[in-house]
Amino acid sequence: MLHHAGCKACIIQTETIMSESKNKYPVNLTETAFPMRGDLAKREPKWVKEWQEKQIYKKIRAASKGRPKFILHDGPPYANGDIHIGHAVNKILKDMIVKARQLAGFDAQYVPGWDCHGMPIEIQIEKQYGKNLPTSEVQAKSRAYASEQIERQKKDFIRLGVLGDWDNPYKTMNFGNEADELRALGKIMEKGYVYRGLKPVNWCFDCGSALAEAEVEYQDKRDPAIDVGFPFAEPDKLAKAFGLDKLPTDKGYAVIWTTTPWTLPANQALNVHPEVDYALVRTERNGEPLLLLLAKDLVEACLQRYGLQGEIIATTQGEALSLIAFRHPLAGSDPGYDRLSPMYLADYVTLDTGTGIVHSAPAYGVDDFISCKAHGMKDDDILNPVMGDGRYASWLPFFGGMTIWEASKPICAKLEEAGALFKLVMFDHSYMHCWRHKTPIIYRATSQWFAGMDATPKDGGPTLRQTALAGIDATAFFPSWGKARLHGMIANRPDWTLSRQRQWGVPMAFFVHKETGALHPRTPELTEQIARRIEQHGIEAWQALDPRELLGAEADQYLKNKDTLDVWFDSGTTHQTVLRGSHAEESQFPADLYLEGSDQHRGWFHSSLLTSSMLNGCPPYKALLTHGFVVDGEGKKMSKSKGNVVAPQKVSDTLGAEILRLWVASTDYSGELSISDEILKRVVEAYRRIRNTLRFLLANTSDFDFKKDAVPLDQLLEIDRYAIARIAELQADILQNFEVYEFHPVVAKIQMYCSEDLGGFYLDILKDRLYTCGADSAARRSAQTALFHITHALLRLMAPMLSFTAEEAWAVFAGQEGLDASSGTIFTQTYYALPEMADAEALLAKFATLRGVRDQVMKQLEEVRIAGNIGSSLQAEIDIRASGAKHDLLASLDDDLKFVFITSQAKVTRVGSEAEEKIVVTPSANAKCERCWHYRADVGAHADHPGLCGRCYSNLFGQGEARRFA
Repeated sequence: MLHHAGCKACIIQTETIMSESKNKYPVNLTETAFPMRGDLAKREPKWVKEWQEKQIYKKIRAASKGRPKFILHDGPPYANGDIHIGHAVNKILKDMIVKARQLAGFDAQYVPGWDCHGMPIEIQIEKQYGKNLPTSEVQAKSRAYASEQIERQKKDFIRLGVLGDWDNPYKTMNFGNEADELRALGKIMEKGYVYRGLKPVNWCFDCGSALAEAEVEYQDKRDPAIDVGFPFAEPDKLAKAFGLDKLPTDKGYAVIWTTTPWTLPANQALNVHPEVDYALVRTERNGEPLLLLLAKDLVEACLQRYGLQGEIIATTQGEALSLIAFRHPLAGSDPGYDRLSPMYLADYVTLDTGTGIVHSAPAYGVDDFISCKAHGMKDDDILNPVMGDGRYASWLPFFGGMTIWEASKPICAKLEEAGALFKLVMFDHSYMHCWRHKTPIIYRATSQWFAGMDATPKDGGPTLRQTALAGIDATAFFPSWGKARLHGMIANRPDWTLSRQRQWGVPMAFFVHKETGALHPRTPELTEQIARRIEQHGIEAWQALDPRELLGAEADQYLKNKDTLDVWFDSGTTHQTVLRGSHAEESQFPADLYLEGSDQHRGWFHSSLLTSSMLNGCPPYKALLTHGFVVDGEGKKMSKSKGNVVAPQKVSDTLGAEILRLWVASTDYSGELSISDEILKRVVEAYRRIRNTLRFLLANTSDFDFKKDAVPLDQLLEIDRYAIARIAELQADILQNFEVYEFHPVVAKIQMYCSEDLGGFYLDILKDRLYTCGADSAARRSAQTALFHITHALLRLMAPMLSFTAEEAWAVFAGQEGLDASSGTIFTQTYYALPEMADAEALLAKFATLRGVRDQVMKQLEEVRIAGNIGSSLQAEIDIRASGAKHDLLASLDDDLKFVFITSQAKVTRVGSEAEEKIVVTPSANAKCERCWHYRADVGAHADHPGLCGRCYSNLFGQGEARRFA
């Protein structure tokens, strides 16, 4: 087996050789304090502690003063529960980007943050202390709970090697941030974006509150799908619409199809499509003649479903049916339902399923609401019998007090009894659920505060939707598909429901007139006064406020608004409350980058874009980066029940956080990130290879003082100049990856560089010169000069990903003087300015050819070794028969050619054509030098040292051998 520098076997073998030769004929065996074993799990916590004790983050800031800023604004994790592997990916990725930008010469500050208000914490308080606590107590307990959770999460984030302003993070519950959030709300209200109105919003009965779009998920649900008849109320108008003098019978029904029977008690209209053809169908049921109104194309399917025979007697377009009234199906069962449902025209009616006629309950459907409002229905006229807990109001006939789900059967029974039920089947469909409770939710019309997507602001400028869409066009996306995704969401979203009916949240601290519902005329001034109180005492100040303190005698006419702000408004305004508020010194607006998981197109990216569009007329970020979710080795979602959860804490405690960091860095985060024990084992192996290479570099520069020992560039050996040109080429390549936040190609390139460029080529060739030339010889110092530059560059290139290892190696490599100059950390440095080689291009081309020939030689040597003719490659003598330019290139290395191939002799013979080229390997007949292991004719030429070859004798006792190329 032909080993190379950087592989473990080779290092052990090298050190064995050195120790064997040490006593009689010493070689340059240099040591390093950088151990072969990382012992990461044990040693990382010491680094973490040291970083904190030495206040490394502050030292980086001091060193960066005056540099241009690069701000990655932290999307705040929610302050509830221990961190999971998704959190770890997110924070490590952010840390790598911040460090990469820092090393690129920016002042890249990182202020971590937490999202603190909202439902999940309130639920935890309810679980611990029961429901119906006074609001002030809920707020105090929630604040304490969030603080406790932040401390737990913070400890785990720091353990991952994430550098940031951990002593001064931002929290959405900090008094100043709460006050600034209220001010931000005040500003967008003044600008004319906010209105109050009745509107169906996503409503969760378990939360007892409206939900944001991002809090809705879809799961399968089984419901009764029913065909229900609305009796004709205006037969003469209907006859006219169909071009008939008179209907053959007045008894008939407009039939609708619905999967939400619970909405029927609140029905107030019917809808048909203006351009669809509708048919009047004559049939009979139970021997009684009957007319049905259905979409013409669905007549056959409907009759079949109802088990009826019938014929179309007339058709008309939907437009002709406009405003004809029909009776509620339960009109004859109770006076409470004795009302008419007019027919409205609506483009959203389709012929995919059902009857082509849709029933409209404006309180429980967005389309229904818009349609009814467009036809002049007032908020006060809208029937809203479902209460916040999911039960019907007591005044509703037959079903009062029932939950809407348990009422489905009684409603169907009543319809059957009234003769209005034509068909009932159970139906599986995808239905809206609350992401927290996993329970079905509904649209429910409530009086809420909204940010209008299409309302023109007071200054007459573009609408919120227009501004946000223009902002998306001006933003850079990584990966690029994020642009279309966010664009689609903004283009089609409804108005944003800003209000929630909770206790642990920033209050919409307004005074509303008891009778008119209008805001107090001094609202802007009052908002600032309330914000100042919140700045001093937190949101609790609004709870404790007596309106008389601010309104005096007017207080009796006004109510304190009880709504709180959607928690997405909290995190969505951090560009205002943090970047330009609590942490303005550390930040800038807009931020250079927002980075989160791909679900945040509908979450934080979305709410931040909308709030900044309203407040600033532009996005709060220049670029958006999204990463995928973590799955197991088979691509399955992680879940405790499957037992495939990988906890970051466990990986840190067993393998080390560095292994997690390397896993994140080496995975293409734009898709799903797979993790398993098997995958982590491979990462550990990759880490060892890099670490072993580093150890070789550190050991072989440990007796090198650049000021004293460095060889001028023009006097370096050719292969050393090539090595510097090669790391410069690699660095330029890697820095381009860093520019676009790509890490997995960087890791692949560094691994390849360590194993192929260094281990498999340069260091392999270098070992002879490093170990056997005079310790202070120009040849050895030339090699060390190159290694010095390579180590400087490599440590910085790997530092964003392998932070612990780079820091550990830096402490050894920089020495005390260098360490003091860098304030004790590699992270005050910038990427290394490598010396420029005037002939870099020519060197790279020459050695690319040379490496190609070397691969062929190695292959040939391996075959001869397997045949048993040689042991190591040094036992071989080679004759390379080459033609043309290849011959000249090889010949140019003269006597140094043998070192490139690690053979005892190498010569080049010119042949006339490529066809004649070959490599001839001959086992050496010479004796082996006991110091350098080369087989040479001059072994024993000096009688006083019979075991040494001529060059070892010269290196130990004479002028030293001359090296020019390798």
